[in-house]
Formats: sequence, C-alpha cells, structure tokens
Amino acid sequence: MDLMNAYPTPKARALSGTLAALSAALLMAACAGPTAAISTASNPAATPANAAQLQAAIAGPQRGEKARQRDLYRHPQETLQFFQLTPSQTVLEIAPGGGWYTEILAPYLRDQGKLYEAEYDGPQAVPSAETQANRAAFARKFAAAPAVYGNVVVGTLKAGQFNGIPADARFDRVLTFRNVHNWIKDGQIDANLRAFYAALKPGGILGVEEHRAAPGTSLQQTIDSGYVTEAYVIEHARAAGFQLIGRSEVNSNPRDTKDYPHGVWSLPPTYEGGDVDRAKYAAIGESDRMTLRFLKPAQ
Repeated sequence: MDLMNAYPTPKARALSGTLAALSAALLMAACAGPTAAISTASNPAATPANAAQLQAAIAGPQRGEKARQRDLYRHPQETLQFFQLTPSQTVLEIAPGGGWYTEILAPYLRDQGKLYEAEYDGPQAVPSAETQANRAAFARKFAAAPAVYGNVVVGTLKAGQFNGIPADARFDRVLTFRNVHNWIKDGQIDANLRAFYAALKPGGILGVEEHRAAPGTSLQQTIDSGYVTEAYVIEHARAAGFQLIGRSEVNSNPRDTKDYPHGVWSLPPTYEGGDVDRAKYAAIGESDRMTLRFLKPAQ
C-alpha cells in the first residue's frame, strides 16, 4: 500500500522538531486528495512549483468545457501526481483515444520534457472506420493548436511493437488510462506490458488506470463488461517484470455496482443504452477505477 494512507493525527502535528515538520507536510498533501499525501521529498510531482504547473495545464484554454466537466470523475491533478509526473520527464502515453489526458500532458511537458503518443492498433489488418475517424479527429486537434501539440511525437502500438516510437529504455513514465480491457480482449495484454517494460528507463514508472471489476470476475465477464480485476492487472504486470509500488483510491466510485446491460459503457460518458435509465447512470457517474503505480527496477 502506498504512503498515501499514512495520514498524521492532530496530536502528531503538535509534536515538535522533525516529527512535527514531517506531519505538517503530510497533512498539506492530504488536503489535495487521497493520492497526494506523500511528502514532496519523496514525490517531486507534489512540489509547489510542479503542482502549480500541472494545475495551469489543467486550467489551460486548450481544454474545452466538456473535458473540464469530467475532472470531477477523472481527478487529473491527483492522478498524475500519484504517478509522480514532473514537467522535465520523457513520457509515453498509450492509446490516447480522443486525447483527454493529452490535452493536459502536452502543455505540461512542452517546455522541459517530451511527450510521445502511441495510438493503439488492434488485431485487424486495417483499422476500423471508427478508429480511423478518431485518429483523424486527434490529428485535427494537433493541427489546430501547434503551440500546444507541436512538439508531440505520435506513433502506434500493435501486439507489443511500436512504430514511430523509440522503445530503447528512454522513457521516465509510461501512462495508460482505461485501456487494459481492450488489450485483454485482443489478446495483446502481455506483449504490450513487455513493450512498456522495455521502453522504460530502469527506475521508470508505469501508471495504469483501469475500470475495476469485483474480485473473482471471470475473463469472459471482463471482455463483455470492460471491468478488470486488480489481481489480473498486477499478476500480468509482475510477469512482465514490474514491481507494484503504489495503489490509490482517488478514482474509486462506490456507487458503481458494475452490473449493467452494456457493461461499463452503460455509464457516462458513453451512455450506450441511450435514454434508457440515463438519469440512473448519470447519478452513478463514471466507473469505479483502480489506479496503480508500477516500477521497472533499477538494474
């Protein structure tokens, strides 16, 4: 379990000397959310300067109102701080989709760091019409704001092989948000995890956010519903060589009962069932999600 749960008590904050200083630092971090309660000494992402830069990227004009409305469910500041992201890192985002997180990562890393995007190719010989349309929209986003996205490198990932992305242990962070269920369905989960391990520097971090299934959920239920058990993700990440070093509940949602006709896609923002029970699903909000931090051990 991560240090995020080691909150100081009011009595501890009253102690003098070093203990008091440490307690105060932890308390300040706790106020920012459950994942941020790590001292700035151990989490450079939580230093005031880095936190301010991240908040500026989240508040930037490149993000539309529709994207901002989802901050309530997606907690970008707390999530990225939990992944210990800093603005000087070299970062690879896997399967960005429409670019919800890209809109934050690109300006945050623009001046001091470097951002790469690996669009995901499934097992089909030719990407589907929907995939092609999504990629065209992603490209238009980049073309419309070169000051934000001009330094971003875009490539692809298929069956554990990168195209247009260096895979030679140069990345500080590999991040992926709500994609693992697709790789399981396509039979690419293990190959992809091995590719992430190879792409990371020793000491680099893999950050995973994924829809969380109840323990004991079968593989077929995962494929049908989009919900994955934490145990499955951890087992396969460890098989690729990773060490689990942190778990966060910042993206948890206890209202999510995970038993809907269209799986996780019944919930917002997809609402795959249309208007049927839409108010019910809106009240639940976005899915209950695991947020895990894995380490590629230093060699």
